[in-house]
Amino acid sequence: MGEVTASITWEGPKDRGEALMAAIYPDDPEDFSVELKEDNNLVKLNIVVSSEGLGQSRMSVDDILACLAAAEAGLDSLG
Repeated sequence: MGEVTASITWEGPKDRGEALMAAIYPDDPEDFSVELKEDNNLVKLNIVVSSEGLGQSRMSVDDILACLAAAEAGLDSLG
């Protein structure tokens, strides 16, 4: 098996980007890197998942997306 790399990029307001980053940061830092870059009035949340094999990569991406979706739903409910 070879190494698989997948990227997820989100763009939006800084406060929301920081909250989304906080939601995934403690998860499995050895499986992915996360970076928040400011771009004018917005930020870009860049997540890069690296793992051995497609199965492990898929599980990691699924976990990250589930955490991001839950955090986003929580932020939306707060207004």
